[in-house]
Amino acid sequence: MEVVILLFDNFETLDVFGPVEIFGRLTDLYTIRFYSLNGGHCKNKHGVSVLTNELNTIADKVDVFLIPGGLGTRKEVNNNLLIQEIKKTANNSNYVLTVCTGSALLARTGLLDNKIATSNKRGFSWVITNGANVLWNKTARWTVDEKFYTSSGVSAGMDMVLGFLSDRYGIEFARKISFEIEYNWIENKDDDTFKID
Repeated sequence: MEVVILLFDNFETLDVFGPVEIFGRLTDLYTIRFYSLNGGHCKNKHGVSVLTNELNTIADKVDVFLIPGGLGTRKEVNNNLLIQEIKKTANNSNYVLTVCTGSALLARTGLLDNKIATSNKRGFSWVITNGANVLWNKTARWTVDEKFYTSSGVSAGMDMVLGFLSDRYGIEFARKISFEIEYNWIENKDDDTFKID
């Protein structure tokens, strides 16, 4: 199965590479591809630069579409071309996963309307302005509503991906991966340790 990862300038490093570390260990199950609106290199504030393909070159059904967050989302929520491509790709995906403020980008498409979702609690008040009809959950570490998985900030993307794998292959499968990468998986999706009251 292919994991399509959306990138844009100023993406959050761990939002991307936490999930990449997990999916990347499962070479017999997943391949990872990076895409952006126009292709080419996307660079973040940490100086990490990744070569991407153009989103509109995706021809086949997407197995997993992952949308990270980061400071770049503040600009990209107003990029109508990108929002249209996200909507098209998400509609053509079996599963859509967002990390952190990536849920704001997905919310802009309207695909999260009347669905449960969450985001980074430090940016929560801004994120929810991008989806008035989304059923925002302010306490969840990550949420699942049909094919849509959304997570809180940064490291929560790893918890969500392990939860996604647990849903597909069982909890012991996910726990084994968590142990291999020496990561203390927060298994309870309904309680975000880092929530702000």
